Amino acid sequence: MKYIIYHNSRCRKSREALKYLQDKEYDFKVRDYIKNLLSIEEIVELIESLKIKPIELVRKNEAIWKENFKNKDLDDNQIISALSKYPKLIERPIIKKNKSSIIARTVDKLLNFL
Repeated sequence: MKYIIYHNSRCRKSREALKYLQDKEYDFKVRDYIKNLLSIEEIVELIESLKIKPIELVRKNEAIWKENFKNKDLDDNQIISALSKYPKLIERPIIKKNKSSIIARTVDKLLNFL
């Protein structure tokens, strides 16, 4: 398997990235992280492959974040735990190839990565 797309079917940007991969016939696997939650270890691995801080993986406009976590002084482990418990908080779509990943919020970002 060449690529993995961490996909949320309810997200338009995620559906666009998935459609692009399908249309161009890339070799990929879909990881629906909403139905099959990511483990703490998987989230840590993704963060490392994205080369970002845990807070950068958080969708800060989600109601879950605003109601439960906004304005709290959370350390990285607490943020990762929140991402594991509430997968809707994870930015998407994430495309992974080997040890590198990107958050492909635009098709242009995806094209540059592929």
